[in-house]
Amino acid sequence: MAQEHTTSLRLRLRYRFDNLVAGGTAALIGWLAVACLVVVVPASAVLVWADRSTPTTLSGRLTAVWVSVGQTLKIGGAVGSPLYVLASVALALVGLLFVSALVSLITTGINRRIMSLRLGHSTVLEAGHTVVLGWSDQIFPVAGELVAANANQRRSAIAVLAPKDKVEMEDELSTRIDDRGRTRIICRNGSTTDPTELVRVSPRTAKAVLVLPPDGEAGDAHVVKTLLALNAAVPEAGDAVVVAAVRDTRNHVTARLAAGPGGHVLCVDDIIARLLVQTARQPGLSLVYQELLDFAGDEFYTVPAGDLAGRAFGEALLSFATSCVVGLLHADGGVALNPDPGATIGASDRIIVISQDDDTAVRADVASCVDEDAIVTARPRIPRAERLLLLGWNRRAPYIVDQLDQYVSPGSVLDVVALDEGDGGGCTAATRRRLEVAFHGGDITDPRVLAKLDVPSYDSVIVIGEADPVATATTVSAPPTDTEESLADNRTLVTLLHLRAIAEAAQRELILTTEMSDDGNRLLAPAREGADFIVSGRLISVLMTQISESRYLADVFEELFDAEGSEFHLKPAADYVRAGHEVSFGTLVESARRRRECAVGYRLRAQTATGPAYGLRINPDKRERVRLCEGDWLIVLAES
Repeated sequence: MAQEHTTSLRLRLRYRFDNLVAGGTAALIGWLAVACLVVVVPASAVLVWADRSTPTTLSGRLTAVWVSVGQTLKIGGAVGSPLYVLASVALALVGLLFVSALVSLITTGINRRIMSLRLGHSTVLEAGHTVVLGWSDQIFPVAGELVAANANQRRSAIAVLAPKDKVEMEDELSTRIDDRGRTRIICRNGSTTDPTELVRVSPRTAKAVLVLPPDGEAGDAHVVKTLLALNAAVPEAGDAVVVAAVRDTRNHVTARLAAGPGGHVLCVDDIIARLLVQTARQPGLSLVYQELLDFAGDEFYTVPAGDLAGRAFGEALLSFATSCVVGLLHADGGVALNPDPGATIGASDRIIVISQDDDTAVRADVASCVDEDAIVTARPRIPRAERLLLLGWNRRAPYIVDQLDQYVSPGSVLDVVALDEGDGGGCTAATRRRLEVAFHGGDITDPRVLAKLDVPSYDSVIVIGEADPVATATTVSAPPTDTEESLADNRTLVTLLHLRAIAEAAQRELILTTEMSDDGNRLLAPAREGADFIVSGRLISVLMTQISESRYLADVFEELFDAEGSEFHLKPAADYVRAGHEVSFGTLVESARRRRECAVGYRLRAQTATGPAYGLRINPDKRERVRLCEGDWLIVLAES
């Protein structure tokens, strides 16, 4: 014998209602009509019987009930012969059906249009805006820097196209970017590799187009396809600056071909490797680039030569009180950083300066501020061999080794500790001229491995992201949704924790340079204040943004990150002026000029662990006086 369900009345009624809805449209209309009559007819009868002005006869009152029901249900309520009543009801029902259908069609059309707008399929009608193609974690620093760059403009817009829900993109951007100033961020849904969908963000009328590399191994291929789609969508060469980024150096040439002669393609691996090496040999250099690359502080600008045309470049160094002159932009678009002081400034040349803003580079001769008695001749320094330690191994590591070989003195040694000792990832000794490399297998997150290295004895330590293919007891467990770069950052954080313990036990400060992918992980890093971090995602984002605003900066950055060109150095201030004497910054600029260098700032050793500047001062007023002691540094743009 089957058991009966012991359920509440509410659940049984809900079950029957579900069956009713499942019966289809005809059943719903029928039951709805019955429900209306059950409610309307009794209510109309109550109203009629309660009204003192209604007829006293039963037939009169029934007629009044019929009129009330007809008016309530919009079926007329006409009174007359049965045929007349039926005809009026039929016409009322037809009219009601027509109006309902019309309202339904209008509502459906409006809803469809609203959904289309919410899906982001409409075309952006903007001009002079910035287009961002693709979606990754880089979108947030890119959008933030563009907002900062457009802070002094009345109207500016950023159009983002990505295969992602429009509302989700807008919500994420609103969460991560609180103050947008006067800049509007417009999101559109669509494939960045489809030329017909690219037109949704109007790349033809944009001033700049940025192509972000998506996460994953196929990211570079996606960038190449996006550049090809952009060429198809905008076949004629326009004024827009096209800036893209690829991760793997092997894909750089392909991406440059796809971008065309007017495009600029950054190689993440190459730039990160160069900056890691430069910073490892000159602690504090990452802070210099951080100050110069974002729009929050001083950055690169160009100003007309004006009355400096025909004069020597060296004279221009003391011709701006609140800006540092660092090079020339020629009429043909060529860039010369730190040219010879005797080089003549052409009439059509523009002077490259580091300044707070484009309107703060004002001519003011400050040669009279130079204190000749304070200038000294640099003491000769004999190059010495270095002992360097590289912890971790990834696809950028071979480029790091190659870059180190170009910078270090002969006889320098690099010890590499990585999970897989192997053959060094193809990094052979045949290509090295100055650097001796020794590979050691070991887990850099294992404190026993680090303890055997005698880390404090090294001149510099570089920690790069290394993904562990097999989870070990020393790694931090991570959700399965974490990317390979995120897992590498987790291992880097563990390594830094052990390195800090080693430094505290030895009572010695380690010269440490760390590579990370996510700027959020940098904030968690157990390292001293003002430590050198190269955050790949943010660095490439600000570089792309800077180039999109000023295309000549592509050549500037290319030379800055090249071992053969001029680059920033932190050199002992005592090599330029007498230590302990108060001098104007103009005196330091003049002393650097005599060594064929451009001084752009200084760093005080006593404040290296004190935020937010960490002893760094970029582009001080040349009339400002400062007392530099032994151990302080002068920041110069020089060839070596």
